[in-house]
Amino acid sequence: MENILGLKELRENMETYISQVRKGKSFIVVRRSRPLFKISSLDDESGLWEQVVDFTKIKRGGILIKDLLSRL
Repeated sequence: MENILGLKELRENMETYISQVRKGKSFIVVRRSRPLFKISSLDDESGLWEQVVDFTKIKRGGILIKDLLSRL
């Protein structure tokens, strides 16, 4: 079940909700009784992120975006 949270409450207590999301809780944020967005842990959405390129393999610490774009 989703927890419903007001936008003002989220803004005023951001750190509290960040820690709860890290623990696996999710929230639907509303403003004026209308849903705006959902906050959930990335772990809940397994497969959401896909690694395409690891730029640290090209150069330790990664590469600058302007260097990458200049090579394209």
